[in-house]
Amino acid sequence: MTVASEEKAVLEFKGRMLMMTVLQLKDLDPNTLHREVSRRLEDAAQWLRDAPVVIDVAAPEDVNQIELLSAVDTLRGLGVNLVALARNPHMDGDTAAMLGLGSISLAGGRDVPRAEPAPASEAAPAAAETLLVEQPVRSGQQIYSRGDLIVLAPVSTGAELLAEGHIHVYNTLRGRALAGVRGDTSARIFCQDLDAELVSIAGHYRVAEDLPDNRRRKAVQITLDGDAMRFVELSGK
Repeated sequence: MTVASEEKAVLEFKGRMLMMTVLQLKDLDPNTLHREVSRRLEDAAQWLRDAPVVIDVAAPEDVNQIELLSAVDTLRGLGVNLVALARNPHMDGDTAAMLGLGSISLAGGRDVPRAEPAPASEAAPAAAETLLVEQPVRSGQQIYSRGDLIVLAPVSTGAELLAEGHIHVYNTLRGRALAGVRGDTSARIFCQDLDAELVSIAGHYRVAEDLPDNRRRKAVQITLDGDAMRFVELSGK
């Protein structure tokens, strides 16, 4: 009697490009960190609060382990999603392990500047502005509009669009589009060709893997219905 056995794979390595946020610490004082990080997180969209964060210590040669442990505890207490410590001659894998973090080299990476929206005036809120962009939005670029944002050219992978109102892309959207970043749940995203890394409305987001298959590479309108994002194909294409 022959017994057939089927070998089951218990793991599989997959290559995937993931966006990480590098948090450079120039001051490890717990009170300063708590104040500044809390302020930054107040206006952050949910996807940014969930983003994996790599700690990069600005002056590692002057830091002792007690200061670093205290800073990491402060960040964890605020809910920052810490995943790794940037490796350098003064901080190796053993230091990262002591902090309960992975160790990663930032060599070969590229900084993508993130513009912070200026706080609105309490006395007289600024009138909404519509920003029109006619040139291609390249990888690494970030564009912010206090009102609606209209883009007439392609948006590349690695580019980021942020608007307090609606976002219109009359071309291919391959980067990230975040509408209603100040909490406007009525904001919408329109694009002629949906191939985005991430779309977000008022902090609710979908990444590329979660986009509906029947809406990819089509003209789409994205809205928010409660906590659910709705993808509706635009007519006329």
